[in-house]
Formats: sequence, structure tokens, C-alpha cells
Amino acid sequence: MDRADASTPLGMPLDVITIGRSSVDLYGQQIGSRLEDITSFAKSVGGCPANIAVGTARLGLRSALLSRVGDEQMGRFIREQMVREGVATDGVITDPERLSALVILSVENDKSFPLIFYRENCADMALDEGDIDPAFIQSARAVVVTGTHFSKPNTDAAQRKAIRLMKEAGGKVVFDIDYRPNLWGLAGHAAGDSRYIASDAVSNHLKTVLADCDLIVGTEEEVLIASGEADLLSALKTIRALSSGTIVLKRGPMGCIVYEGAISDNLEDGIVGKGFPIEVFNVLGAGDAFMSGLLRGWLGGEDLATAATWANACGAFAVSRLLCAPEIPTFEELQYFLKHGSPYHALRKDEAINHVHWATTRRHEIPSMMAFAIDHRVQLEDLAAKLGADAGKVHAFKELAVKAAAKVADGRGGYGMLLDEKFGREAMFEFARHNFDWLGRPVELPGSRPLRFEFSQDIGSQLAEWPVDHCIKCLCFYHPNDPAELKKEQQAKLRTLFEAARKVGRELLIEIIAGKHGKLDDNTIPTALEELYALGIKPDWWKLEPQASAAAWKQIEAVIENNDPWCRGVVLLGLEAPQDELEAAFAATANAPVVKGFAVGRTLFMDAAENWLSGRISDEAAIDDMADRFEKLTKAWLASRNKQAA
Repeated sequence: MDRADASTPLGMPLDVITIGRSSVDLYGQQIGSRLEDITSFAKSVGGCPANIAVGTARLGLRSALLSRVGDEQMGRFIREQMVREGVATDGVITDPERLSALVILSVENDKSFPLIFYRENCADMALDEGDIDPAFIQSARAVVVTGTHFSKPNTDAAQRKAIRLMKEAGGKVVFDIDYRPNLWGLAGHAAGDSRYIASDAVSNHLKTVLADCDLIVGTEEEVLIASGEADLLSALKTIRALSSGTIVLKRGPMGCIVYEGAISDNLEDGIVGKGFPIEVFNVLGAGDAFMSGLLRGWLGGEDLATAATWANACGAFAVSRLLCAPEIPTFEELQYFLKHGSPYHALRKDEAINHVHWATTRRHEIPSMMAFAIDHRVQLEDLAAKLGADAGKVHAFKELAVKAAAKVADGRGGYGMLLDEKFGREAMFEFARHNFDWLGRPVELPGSRPLRFEFSQDIGSQLAEWPVDHCIKCLCFYHPNDPAELKKEQQAKLRTLFEAARKVGRELLIEIIAGKHGKLDDNTIPTALEELYALGIKPDWWKLEPQASAAAWKQIEAVIENNDPWCRGVVLLGLEAPQDELEAAFAATANAPVVKGFAVGRTLFMDAAENWLSGRISDEAAIDDMADRFEKLTKAWLASRNKQAA
């Protein structure tokens, strides 16, 4: 078995380790359909402990997952997603003999959520005592044990060892009852959504866990199974007789009740966390989001009423959205919701909250960007025609450009490219072989004004086929003084693109060129951006032409900060400017933190393209020429920021 490298900084103790299930969830994307009729699925990390690990990390805790995954693509996806979410993977063990677990599920209606567990001899259920490293357990303030992993002797022993070690270290033990009758062998494969089947055997087994728990969390059905009682009040009293731990009763839209001391005859006699009545879209994963919010408050030193309110709010987010782990809010998003609320009964329809969620859960940070842009189509077609060369050779030339950019990047962070679908398909395959930070792909019909998309005006259907980490790039020749009808048409097109980008989960870069169709002064671009923001268009990046003054950049920065403080920033475009002019443009933005980099093309590749297409230089010479120019430009950019490449 292979243990992952530690992903927590040396000397930084963990807040919480979650133990148990880690799977891949495949969610049916056709809402209101039987599982039999689903035709496409969305993939995400699943399993109660894996979801809680992600949720607590998003909310600011130092979390880790202790589980097993298979030595295959799904196992690597789970591991990689944990890393992306900031979850420590020290305890994620690769099992070469078993497959990672899968769950296939759908939303048939607001009360029926069919799901099938593919968990026969799966990796996470092979967890055993040997996987429980005392030093690892004792590096955390708390462990979360989960109901399903008490259902088999080996996983039961593993969790009990973790409990013992945590108690010896003076830490906290949290029990998420997480009752799935199907996973205890009490229901058939088709009954994965069954929530409660009474079982004396299960109840008697779970009762032996309660005495060691500091926090016990469950729904009404889960409290019943953990106690073996038939009514809720008796169940709570039985649990209290066995444990002095804090008991949290989850009640869905009614919130939750926290019981610290003796259980009175009044169920309401506890600490009541504020509830958030919302539309039930999908209940699956709501409990994991709830637990994440609860732990953020409980381990973060908040009072129980606050922790319970945070838990309820996180659960409301999850129940109003489709997936599990991906839908859990970040701490920034949670605080935004608690401060501003929402006018929507269905939170997934709240654009403001969704934008905070999107912007605070991006796949990775990109603090700076030096991009080699070779998404040009018309310019290279025209050049090939001028030289009498086969336009098909443009495909091969773009592969050379990728090799040139990769030679400069050399695996370091902060480098990217712009490549197009028309001539850059093979170049994209070459790009994927190297360790770049970013790839942007154009969607505009070159030179179109009003804006048109290149291959089809049904832009959403195109984007669904793109890799998830490819960024949409759209150039729009837009000036605030354009005729009203032209502006209206272009604005509508950009709004459509923005909506499509968010729907399919792809980042968006909008490139605005105003100087070719009107005067460019200090107010031009700030006004253009303000107009687009007023329409609710919030791209991840802006790509802008160099500005005439520092005052213009200050205005641009203020517009972005006022409308979208989560914007990644601005990259400068080149417009075929010579090297010295670009260096001057870089220097002019030295005091504009919003400018994060550049995306320059013809300055880098045009000479090499002409010489290579005409047969005057070899592949190697073309690569060297472009790499040399890109290297000089990156050095100039870094020098303007007093930085070095990462």
C-alpha cells in the first residue's frame, strides 16, 4: 500500500481528521428523471468523510482524510481533488488490489433520490488497524468517525483504534451516525436511498461507540438507530445515558437542536440553531455540509448557537444545489450569506451568492500570468496565402510555438498559452504534455463586430466538450461611444457567453479592444467595464490594451474592485507592438496590482512564422527564435515587478 506524501505544512497541526468512505459520485444531470433514463452525469468526490474533509477545508479548518482509494483513475481523481481543496492527504492510502467506490444517483423529484452504491470489496472498506498511524491521529485536535465504517470488523477496528489514540492524546471524538441501511446489508442494491430500517444488531453495535464520543450528530432516524429506541425522546435519553457528549439533532429546514446536559421531556429544550427554509432540490450531501459548518464553529471556538447556525446554513446550501462536496460553501461565501441573506427560496438561483461560490472555489490560484498567445487564425491564414504555403502547415507551426513556450516555462508556475480550435487542436495535445498553469481558447469569430461566435451561436453546447481547466477567451471590439444598437447587441452576446460559462463551469476571459473604433483616453476602458458589470457580467479575467496613463489604470482597478473583488485580474495584450513598447507598457503598470500579466502573440511568433512557412528555417530554429523572444519578454515583465519566475 502506498501512503500519499504529507500535504500539511511542517509544524502545522491538523484541526480534524475524517475517517471512512471516499468515493466518486456520478450525479444524473437530467433533473426530474428516473435513474433508468439518465443520459449524462456530473462527477465529484463523494462519501460522508471525504465530503466533510472538503467542507471543513473550505471553511478554514486544517483537515485531512483517512481512507483508501484504488490504484486507478478514480482513485487518483479523489486524491487530486483533495489536494485542490486543501485537504491533507497523508492518510489517503492507495490500495493496489481494490477499486475506488462509485455511487450513481439522480434527482427524480423533491422526495425521491435514487442511488446505487458500487461498493463490493471497494478500497475504502478495506481500511484496517494497520492504516491508523498513531502520530498522524495525534497530530489532530479531533477525529470524525462515521457510521458505515462500524459495519465491518476491519473498518470497525480501525475507527476504534483512532478513537483510542485520540482520547489518549486529549483530543475530541466526533461521531457522525451517517446511517445507510443498504451499507449494513439491510436493503437491496436498488434501495440505496433508504434512510431507515430498524435493526437491533446495528443499534446494539453503535451503542458501544457512544461513550467515547464528545460530539454525536444525526438526523431523527439516525438518533433512533444509534439508540435502538422507537421514539425520539427516548432515543435522546438513551444516548445521554451512554454518553456525556454533546448531541446534535438535525431537523432539516427546521434547523437543529443541541443538547449539552440532561435531556428534558421537552424536545425543544436545547440550543436551537437558526434554520433556513429553502427549496429541497437534493437532500444528498446536506448532512455532510451541515457537519462541516458545525465543526467550523465548534472547533473554531464559537458558541454552540453560532456553530449550529453555521451548520444549518451550510446544509441549506447543499440541499438547494445538485452535487455534494462541490456545493459546500467556503467561509467567505457562508459569511456573505449570513450577512446579506438571499431573496431566493432556491439558493442556486442567487447570482450574487453563486458568484462568490464560483470565485472562491476555483481549481487553483493563478497570481500572475505570462501567456504566449497564438490563437490567431486570420493572420496566419493570410500569411500562408501570401507566401504560397499550405494553410494546413499552420497546425504544425502552432505545435512548435507550444514547444517554444514550454522551453521557457520549464515547468515553472505563472506561464500559459492562448490556442484556438481551428488550427490548434494538435497544439493543445502538445500543451497537455507540459506543466503550464493556464490555457485560454477563443470563441469569437475573428474580426466580428457585432460579436459573433466562431463555429455556432449555440455556445453552451460547444463549451460542454472542453476540458474543465480550459478558459474561454472572447475578444469584443467594444467602445462606450458605439451606436446604441451595436452596444446592445454586443452586450447581449457577452451576457449569453457569461451565463454559458457559469453553467458549464469554465473560466472566462473577456478581451476588450476599444482603441480601434474610437478615442482611447483615461475614461474609455473604465466606462466600458462599468457598463458590462452593470449587466451582471463578471469574467474571471480581463484582457486589455495598454493604457495612456497611470490614472487610467487606477480607474480600471477601482471599477473592478467595486464590482468584483474576486476577479483574477487583468492581462495586457500586445497588438503586435515591438519589444521596447511592450516593456514600456509593463513598466506603466508596475503600480497597478490588478494587472497580473500579459498575453502577447504576433510580437513573439510572426517573424518565425514567415521564415518557417517559407521554408527558410527549420523546426528547431523556429522554436529557438520564439523561445528567445518569449524569454526576453518574460524577463522584462518580471523585472517590472522585481520578481523571478516561480
